Amino acid sequence: MTASLPPAFYARLKKIIPPKKFNGVIKSFSQRKPTTFRVNTLKIPADELQEKLENRGFKVTRLNWYRDAFIFRDSQKQLTETDLYKEGYFYVQSLSSMIPPLLLKPESNDKILDITAAPGSKTTQMAAIMGDSGEIVANDLSQIRLLRLQANLKIQGVTSVSVKHTDARSFWREYQEYFDKSLADVSCSLEGTFYLHEPKSFANWSLKKIEELANRSRWILRSAFSSTRVGGRIVYSTCTLAPEENEEVIDWLLAKEKGNVEIEDFRIPGLDTYPALTGWKGKEYDRQVSKTFRILPSELMEGFYVAVLRKIKSNTGNS
Repeated sequence: MTASLPPAFYARLKKIIPPKKFNGVIKSFSQRKPTTFRVNTLKIPADELQEKLENRGFKVTRLNWYRDAFIFRDSQKQLTETDLYKEGYFYVQSLSSMIPPLLLKPESNDKILDITAAPGSKTTQMAAIMGDSGEIVANDLSQIRLLRLQANLKIQGVTSVSVKHTDARSFWREYQEYFDKSLADVSCSLEGTFYLHEPKSFANWSLKKIEELANRSRWILRSAFSSTRVGGRIVYSTCTLAPEENEEVIDWLLAKEKGNVEIEDFRIPGLDTYPALTGWKGKEYDRQVSKTFRILPSELMEGFYVAVLRKIKSNTGNS
């Protein structure tokens, strides 16, 4: 028997999701998404990986908006039992999770911060984009998750990443305005990943938890902002639908860092995105928040929120 979504979540969703999209979003919560993965270009080109997989009988399709990403609609276990997977030629990752690194646009000699990095999906993606050059500092507070991160770095053949074990909210103290670009893909209430056939995916959901996570996310984002040089880019992302953890965090930073930050209007050609909310519960957000965007849950994509920020003035005396 399929469980039901929490009534309070369902009621909030009706106010968050556009009416024309609502039924599709609700339906997506009962659809198991296909396995998606990303080639590790440090070890093999995408075309060669596709050829090797198809020669072994795997039918895979490529993404039009990210040619290094693949969809596989059969059992994930078949894929993860291959030597190609075990030797790090590809990395199983949700499509939505691949978006933030593409918008951060890391380049070969950049100094990059991944402030809440474990288990390393986006860290290894950025390292591959950079050709394992430059410098990536991957931080996380969970020692167990850091062990997974280190294992993933080893399997993927990444050598350009140094690992830190620090509370993200105070990370800036050691690295004031040091990084060219920073990623703050924060822990969240996971609403974009709810799956009705696995009630544990939403068993711990509550309004109180949303508020706690939103408060934590505000300070993680500000820490990433303070760790980034003037002129640098910061990407903030979550896999939740809650405005308190999404638009409201950005609105808070725009107020807190007024004059120091601006939102960049970045999109990925071919990727379906949906407008951010302009306000919530009677509060209107800063006009710049409309440049951020959402990915609505679908048969293929997890729900996601992404904001791209540019640091235009130093804030070292303000944190």
